[in-house]
Amino acid sequence: MELRKKLKKAAKKSLKKHYLIFVVICLVASFIGSEFIDSLKVTRIERPQIKLVFSPNKNFKNIMETPNIKKVNEKTIVYNKSRKKTNKVIEYKRGAFASIINSFNSGSFSVLILKGLNTIFHSENITYIFFILGFLILYFLFWYYIINTYKVVSRRLFLEGRIYKSVPIQRFGFLFKIKKWNKASKSMFITSLFKLLWFPTIIGWIIKRYSYYMVPYIVAENPDIPSLKAITISKQMMKNHKWECFKLEMSFILWELLGIITFSISKLLYSNPYKIATFSEYYKELRENYLRNNKEAEILLNDKYLYIKASQEKLNDTYQDIITETNFKNTISLTGIKGFLAKNFGISLYNKEDHDKIDKEQIIVAKKSIFKKILNGNCYPTRLSPLKEKKKKYRIDSINYLRIYSITSLIILFFLFSIVGWIYEVSLHLIKTGEIVNRGSLYGPWLPIYGGGSILILTLLYRFRKKPLYLFLSAILVCGLVEYFTSVYLEVVYHKKWWDYSGYFINLNGRICAEGLLVFGLGGFTIVYAIAPYIDNYLRKLKKEMLIIICSIFISFYTIDQVFSIKNPNTGKGVTSYKQVT
Repeated sequence: MELRKKLKKAAKKSLKKHYLIFVVICLVASFIGSEFIDSLKVTRIERPQIKLVFSPNKNFKNIMETPNIKKVNEKTIVYNKSRKKTNKVIEYKRGAFASIINSFNSGSFSVLILKGLNTIFHSENITYIFFILGFLILYFLFWYYIINTYKVVSRRLFLEGRIYKSVPIQRFGFLFKIKKWNKASKSMFITSLFKLLWFPTIIGWIIKRYSYYMVPYIVAENPDIPSLKAITISKQMMKNHKWECFKLEMSFILWELLGIITFSISKLLYSNPYKIATFSEYYKELRENYLRNNKEAEILLNDKYLYIKASQEKLNDTYQDIITETNFKNTISLTGIKGFLAKNFGISLYNKEDHDKIDKEQIIVAKKSIFKKILNGNCYPTRLSPLKEKKKKYRIDSINYLRIYSITSLIILFFLFSIVGWIYEVSLHLIKTGEIVNRGSLYGPWLPIYGGGSILILTLLYRFRKKPLYLFLSAILVCGLVEYFTSVYLEVVYHKKWWDYSGYFINLNGRICAEGLLVFGLGGFTIVYAIAPYIDNYLRKLKKEMLIIICSIFISFYTIDQVFSIKNPNTGKGVTSYKQVT
């Protein structure tokens, strides 16, 4: 009893420090099916179901010859026509997300795959074999590398959160950085395989479940540990502690009941991360007991600074190069209009020489921000890890997302992203309908809402670049406002709704929807931290005169298109989703 109180007290303290990221970790686990699968019941919406029943001899011909799944023989597809009236805000029947979900649920996605395979092989038996094998292989790979291995990632983050004030979101990728994802996946796979082999004995499976309980924590501490050794150490740790572990699990029974009463909301928002935090403390206790009796195991369980903080002297010595490099004085004073635009919007009116100096100083600022928490002892010191991360070269042409952009670069980026948006819309329509159409109200291959949104994210949200989560949420907000008021503007000018998201998952007056905003948010995130800096690297290699010529050509054609389209907008079937406003 005293041990449980001690563990839960420490777990609450850890959860209080890292509430948001711990909740996100468990939410991702629920979403991918790694753990807490029942916690997502709160998000499920009842939809009409269509069940596909395959019978190679009777149904295959009907399926292959049917252009529309709804016309297949009634014996092949069973419809559940009952449909409860739902809130129109969350009811969804349209959109890419809804199409994918409905396709999987109805079986139409399977039919499309079967049709494609049959076209290739011209054989019913081979088609079914490839369909089944393909599905099994894809699912196994996803389970092997993601679902089964995610437990290691989550345990690592919880362990770091025990003693450190900050757990950066970048730590989700720690297995990639030390190049041990494959090894961790192998260890978790072998553990799952052993559990499966014990399953027929029932009692044996229950015992082994607790014997292997600490494997994810052990691999999280040392992903390089041999798989069988990790299992052996877990068995030794749990010897004489299985009943204790069982009672610790049962101590959360009231939380489970509360989860049922609250439709899993309490699980998502508290009890799931609370439970993992508690067992992370439990692993720490068992680890200490094990090492006291097995000193030789310190070679394998050797991540010292996962449990104690390094001294300031040790940190200063390890990160001396960072300390030296970040102790600098700005050579360019960002004052006046130029300085205001550079500091607040990332827009450069400086000459090339000063522009490059500012960018180089921004790299140092970025490095200082990254290592400041480590040097203050608030974040896990990756350089002191037994498994070293591959050192990265901080080059201006690779990682400087804090860079400022020239006016010519922003203009060219606007048109490039507008063109990419047009390609995205055309491709999406092609996939849905099989038709190629020129999307948008303009005639040129561009959709300015994409370019405009991208430039707003690069400039208005410049100050958020050091905080990726804030930038992502802000990008959703900015893009939502842009799309909503663009819809209003087009409706006022043309007296038509140029798009209508009614029926999409979470929409507002049919002008914006959750699906589109999520795409914009992810796209904006990628643009800021990867695409825009990468393109800007090449633009900087061009002469100023060439950049001006390119900008002039784009602006000229775009202006002509805009003027002509005011009175003669691009319309027609599939071009837009507009409808006349009365």
